[in-house]
Amino acid sequence: MTMAGEELPRAFGGPCCSGVMRCEPEDFFIDEVPQVVADGEGEHLLLRIEKRGANTEWVAAQIARHAGVARSDVSYAGLKDRHAVARQWFSLRLAGRPEPDWTALGSDEFRLLERARHSRKLRPGALRGNRFVIRLRRLEGDTHRLESLLSQLATRGIPNYFGEQRFGRNGGNLHAARAMFARRGGRLSRHKRGLYLSAARAEIFNQLLARRVREGSWERALDGERLILNGSRNSFLLEPGDNVIEQRLRAMEIHPSGPLWGIGETGAAGAAAALERWAADACSDLSAGLAGASLKPERRALRAVVADLDWSLHSDQLELAFFLPKGSFATVLLREIVDYRSAL
Repeated sequence: MTMAGEELPRAFGGPCCSGVMRCEPEDFFIDEVPQVVADGEGEHLLLRIEKRGANTEWVAAQIARHAGVARSDVSYAGLKDRHAVARQWFSLRLAGRPEPDWTALGSDEFRLLERARHSRKLRPGALRGNRFVIRLRRLEGDTHRLESLLSQLATRGIPNYFGEQRFGRNGGNLHAARAMFARRGGRLSRHKRGLYLSAARAEIFNQLLARRVREGSWERALDGERLILNGSRNSFLLEPGDNVIEQRLRAMEIHPSGPLWGIGETGAAGAAAALERWAADACSDLSAGLAGASLKPERRALRAVVADLDWSLHSDQLELAFFLPKGSFATVLLREIVDYRSAL
């Protein structure tokens, strides 16, 4: 995972072991935890799908084709890795149409697990997070230190970097974002434009977080910090003399945050705002392009809580189970502890 061609700094001293990931899709299991609960009625149908070695967009297209509806009538809360076994929710707008024969839906790549009626379309980001079970094979290194690192992740969380998936293969989404801002190339679909804007925002955020990891400030509040509530998008400005902030930070109730760049002020002040401006200036073409796209600034936590972390070591294999909030990447957790390579 790179940031402007440089390796992102680790927070805990770097990995102590090496291993191989994704020897088979079952080695990377994801189970989406939804934000919505089906209300039992309405023109939308929520479908829980298990996919293996398939990307989310392709599965959505198969559902639309099977139901005889436009692709735009099928939505999902989040993209899931292709080289994995993943369970996630889709919504299908039937709008008076009869339900299709669900026994005929499915293939070697995916299958329907359950379905329920709902009154609203499933929107992007409408999930609490994801549960992961990941197996690393051919593990070599200092397993004693590995367990110490895992204990630190359980109590301190991880730097909330955007993972390499956000930038596309070989950083292609970021290159495309720069071409889009320079007005090179033809007309883009709404989907591609969204991917490229997200990659540009992610690069600026990673620049900021990388500096704060190097300086050791990714877990603490700076002067003028905008703090974000755990599990929420709501944030507030640090007030001078607030004596309970450090306690709340240690309890993981709140986190330092960074901007997802757009037009207008980010809401931070003082030293925190100066660092945010530094990151934007380091990617001036991206920050200018995002401002030109009239995106509203948002905030993202600089760290992610690693919940329900459990692990087991068997011979040369490590199996990890954990929960991450939406928008956080399992590969970011893995790179803190293991120098891994993917077999797929």
